[in-house]
Amino acid sequence: DGMWRNDKREGDGVFVTAAGDRYEGQWKNGKKDGRGVYKWMSGDTYDGHYLNDHKHGQGTFCWSDGNKYTGDWINDVREGHGVFTWANGSRYEGDWKMDRKEGNGKFVGENGDTYEGQYVADVKFGVGKFTWGRGPWEGHVYIGEWK
Repeated sequence: DGMWRNDKREGDGVFVTAAGDRYEGQWKNGKKDGRGVYKWMSGDTYDGHYLNDHKHGQGTFCWSDGNKYTGDWINDVREGHGVFTWANGSRYEGDWKMDRKEGNGKFVGENGDTYEGQYVADVKFGVGKFTWGRGPWEGHVYIGEWK
């Protein structure tokens, strides 16, 4: 369903693939462009902005396993600032580059462990502060260099 211009989807419309995936949103020149919601048969969903058929701008991706990312996207990858929440309740908020934690961020684990500091390629690296959550080390703090 939707509008067509020069044999290409244009404006608001709905597209369902042969596999049953469904996109409902804006189109420009036959490509997803603007605001839209894509639902895969796997149970994954993306609700956000598209540019030239790619997730681009602000959006939320929910995986069928309960994990969720809300934040910036560039050409289908997490890039900029965002929040990733795991199904177990762990949470990371901070900088992303090429789909990985990169730059400054804060991670809070399901057990209350907290790390605030720098990341490189998804790994704690550089200056950071780690605070232990529950358990025998509860409340202890390490501030220093991570490699």
